[in-house]
Amino acid sequence: MAATATPAAKAPVGNEIVRVENVVKHYPAAGGAVVQAVAGVDLDIRRGETLGLVGESGCGKSTLARLITALQPVTSGRIIFNGQDLSRLSGRQLRRVRREMQIIFQDPFASLDPRMTVGDIIAEPMDNFGLARGKERRTRVQELLRLVGLNPNFTNRYPHEFSGGQRQRIGIARALSVSPSFIVCDEPVSALDVSIQAQIINLLQDLQKEFHLTYLFIAHDLAVVRHLSDRIAVMYLGKVVEIADRVDIYEHSQHPYTKALLSSIPVPDPAVERVREPMLIKGEIPSPVNPPSGCRFHTRCPIARAPGICSDEEPALAPHGHRDQLAACHFAGQL
Repeated sequence: MAATATPAAKAPVGNEIVRVENVVKHYPAAGGAVVQAVAGVDLDIRRGETLGLVGESGCGKSTLARLITALQPVTSGRIIFNGQDLSRLSGRQLRRVRREMQIIFQDPFASLDPRMTVGDIIAEPMDNFGLARGKERRTRVQELLRLVGLNPNFTNRYPHEFSGGQRQRIGIARALSVSPSFIVCDEPVSALDVSIQAQIINLLQDLQKEFHLTYLFIAHDLAVVRHLSDRIAVMYLGKVVEIADRVDIYEHSQHPYTKALLSSIPVPDPAVERVREPMLIKGEIPSPVNPPSGCRFHTRCPIARAPGICSDEEPALAPHGHRDQLAACHFAGQL
């Protein structure tokens, strides 16, 4: 899959729209145990950029997205959005902030109410905030349909009458209806055919340029993330293990887990692919109910010293490599 558009211009450091500070999210489990879904994440998302968030299924990507958009409360830590601590907001204050952030969900078949018309689905956020009524509401819905590449006369149709790609365009139109500044894209192309993925990615890039949007783009496909993102954060078992510019993370990755993910991407040259030796990660991802001590990746890491510092001490997310690149590894860059 290839996308033709290029990422937005790199956002300046210090111009954060979202700042995540030591955020933790625990869920109760059977027998009094606790699932450590997010375990002390520090992250910033700069205004106007696309930050890609990647990692294996179950690593906490979607949970972090729901914490950032205040769909779920944090167990501890702070999430600052446009200078406001979301954990301190409630009622009308939180409602006003929520208009500035929207989410595009992974499954376009499950995220649209089958009993509602497309027009009502797109207009529902506007209705919630009292933004438009009557003719103005209909006109706005038609404009949004046209904006995402759909026929504006489809307002009275139902979701089952559309393909997966068309349904995801409807989901994008719904997210845009309240004119947000920040959108979480939670694996928005993973449920779509490869032939449709590039169209949706190019649409998201065009909309970002037109409306000066900021994206958090979540995916497990590094090839997709590379086309869209300005910076990329890599998560493993509830922790961010590396953050870097999209070029640096591909060409100068510092964390062994990042290197393993990158080595799994197929090379579109049969001659190169035949002789290439992907870096295999041994074992299974540990349970978030009982994660390993020290570095959470040490049980699968090819350069870990365990027993030793890797099993005894949790590495800090610290500068390594190029520019503002960060990695959480005691031996960053040594693989």
